[in-house]
Parts: sequence; C-alpha cells; structure tokens
Amino acid sequence: MKAAIVGGGVIGGGWAARFLLNGWDVAVFDPDPEAQRKIGEVLAGARRALPALYDGALPDEGRLTFHADLAEVVTGADWVQESVPERLDLKHRVLAQIEAAAPVDAIIGSSTSGFKPSELNAQGARAIVAHPFNPVYLLPLIELVGDADTCVRAGETLRAIGMFPLHIRKEIDAHIADRLLEAVWRESLWLVTDGIATTEEIDEAIRMGFGLRWAQMGLFETYRIAGGEAGMAHFMAQFGPCLEWPWTKLTDVPPFTPELVELIAGQSDAQSGHRSIRELERLRDDNLVGILRSLKRTGSGAGGVIRDHEARLPRPQAADLPVTAEQQVPQSWTDYNGHMNETHYLELASRATDRFMALIGADAAYVAAGQSYFTVENRVRYLAEVNAGERLQVTTQVLGGAGKKLHLFHTLRRGGGEVATVETLLLHVDLGTRRTSLPSEAVAAETEAWVTRHSGLGRPEGASI
Repeated sequence: MKAAIVGGGVIGGGWAARFLLNGWDVAVFDPDPEAQRKIGEVLAGARRALPALYDGALPDEGRLTFHADLAEVVTGADWVQESVPERLDLKHRVLAQIEAAAPVDAIIGSSTSGFKPSELNAQGARAIVAHPFNPVYLLPLIELVGDADTCVRAGETLRAIGMFPLHIRKEIDAHIADRLLEAVWRESLWLVTDGIATTEEIDEAIRMGFGLRWAQMGLFETYRIAGGEAGMAHFMAQFGPCLEWPWTKLTDVPPFTPELVELIAGQSDAQSGHRSIRELERLRDDNLVGILRSLKRTGSGAGGVIRDHEARLPRPQAADLPVTAEQQVPQSWTDYNGHMNETHYLELASRATDRFMALIGADAAYVAAGQSYFTVENRVRYLAEVNAGERLQVTTQVLGGAGKKLHLFHTLRRGGGEVATVETLLLHVDLGTRRTSLPSEAVAAETEAWVTRHSGLGRPEGASI
C-alpha cells in the first residue's frame, strides 16, 4: 500500500509517520528544502512513541521517499493526503494537480480544519475532509466529511492503521472538535484580556480538572455522572438555568491587537519558554503514551481504539521455537537509571506465557469454560541492560508438560543477543474447585506435541527448576 503526503509540515509529517509505522510505503512532496529534516524529526518522535502503545509488534516499516514532482508522488497511491497551508486558493491549485495524476480509485483527503468539501471541490476536485489532530501518529481521531461512500472506504483504511474515523454527516464550518476547541479558546482569550487569569492558570484549570475527565468520558458522559443516581435528567434540571446567566462571552471576540498577541506570547514564554519545542513534544508524547496505555487497559475512549487495532495486528506464528511476544520498550518501563525496570522483564515473559497457552488451546475461551494454568514459580536471569525504544522479542521453549504441569523457558532477545531468560512453572487448575486438575485431552495433546518438538533442543543454559 502506498500513501502520498502532499505538504510535509507538522500535520503532514504526522500522517507520514502514522502510515509508515503501520507498514505503508510513503512518498512525500513538499517544496520546503527543510522538509526532509523536519519530517525526520517527527518520525523520530513517532518511532519513540507509537510502538510503545502496543503489547505486540507493529508491522515492519514501509519505504519512505521524497520527491520534487507532485505527480510522481501521487502516481500509484492508494491514499493521498493534502496538508498544505489553510489558503483556499492554494488548496484548489494543489488538489487540481492531485486530481490530474492520482489513480481514479485513490482516496484523496484534506487535513483542513476549517474548509468544507463543497469549498475544496468547487473547481472539480473530489477530496474529502480527513481532519486529524496533532500528534497524528498518536491521537486516533479523524473527522471525515464528504462523499458518503468515499468516507466509508476511508474509515476502513483508517481503522486498519489504528485510527478512529468520525463521519460527520453534514457540512459545517470547522467540523465538530475544532468548534468545541474554538469556544474554549475564545473564552480563554477573554480571561487573559480581562486580567482574570494567565495562560498558565488556564492550562492548570484544564489539566488538573476537567481535562482528565474528558480523556476518558468526554463531555456528556461526565455530566451524566454529575447528575448522581438520577443521571442526565437531574443534571440538566439542576444546571440548565445557568445557561441563561451571563457567564461566558462566546458570542464576542476580544479585539485581536498586537497588544493581545504580545500579552499571550509573553505569558506563554514565561510558562514554557525554558523548554524547546522538541522537548515539549517528547514530554507530551510520553504523557500521552502513559494515558493511552491506561485507557487501553479498560478499553475507555481512545484506549479502546488501540486495543481493537492491536487485536488486528499480525501475531507471531507457531514455529519450532515460537516467537511468543514482541515489544518496543516504552519510556514508562524505565527507571531512574534510564534502563528497563526488572519487573517488566517478567511482565513481557508473562505475556509470552499467555501467548503460548493460546497456542496449545488454553486461551480465553478455555478460561471462560473454567480451566486454566496458574504460575507457581518464576526464575529470572538478567543478562543485559535494556533502554527505552529498543525492540525485544521473546521465544519460548517447552521443557515439560506431563500431567498437570507446564514448564516453559522464555528467552528475551534484543537483535541477536539475549537480555534475559525467564523460567516458568505452571500447574493446571479447575477454576470451579480452585484445585489442580488435568488439562483437557485437546490441550494435553497439543502440549505433548510441543514437548516432542522441543525434545531435541537440549536443556537451555540457565534452566534450574
């Protein structure tokens, strides 16, 4: 699959990273002589952050190329994403060039945050709005507006690369999310203009309060809870009258003057000027990875999108020595020394155990039917330091599987070198009686087949149980 990226700024670079890290070939057109460097920096951030969301490996990266000719970039593309500056005359010119050279069945998306499809296509183009949010390689939301059939096809592609397509059925200026953001932005400008709060104080109000709720529940579900056991109806009855009070200035805009720009910029510099933009991006991405991984655990909000995408990723296939886990080490797995904390060696081995149990038929359905294996002993050997961003692979050897016992030996590797081994002993348990029991005939037969397959490998160095 090929994605053509037209416009390689922050948003275009994020699109390139999202496609590339999901196995697509990506061709980029941007006349900016610094485009390759800028996209390279965005990619560095994406490679550090996106794989850390998953408890498995993303596909191998596609091929990234840069071109001086727009027609060459879009030729043969399955998806073309236009991310040029928000000037309608410029978009018309670029979309006309894309239309002339792109395949007739290619999806042509525009990253526009404000223009409607009817405006984009007024001169004969066939683009849909595919409006993302920064950073595109981490945040899943894409607002789709335009031809219904094209939006359906686009949604299928976006879900396959871990994104969440939101199909907006009617054209409206600024779509949905930016209209909400604009309301908060406008009120915030008034609070600064009137001397009520600084930029830092407004940011604190968001990140210490309702921003944390919004990440998991959005607006209406948050207010439903606020209504107590009586729910949304009670909340509306209690707080509805305040909508008539003159709390906000959402219908007015503060005068956009050089003085306002200087005031906002000065306060922003005082708030965050001690960090570079790249440092702030890394901080943002590390925090987003931590938040998104927490949401993934419960399937809430964007975490559900990641969990669904992870379930669709190719899983390691059974082999003589099967690959039972792969993981890029996230920042959250490292300690004060910058190395992977010892608990996560065991966590990765535990996932390898789960994967191997699925290989022998002791999977989620088996557990739901009332049978499982319980770990009774682990022995870990730490052989090498591991840093954030490094990719680990786990292979599993079966040392025994007679009767109620299952004896596994996991080897954690970075590249070709071992970084740890985890020897695991498990006992089969009837979940109803909570006592040890024999596995089903099918699981026992699969286990015995693996024991036979691995019998000629010899006992691995470090095995001691």
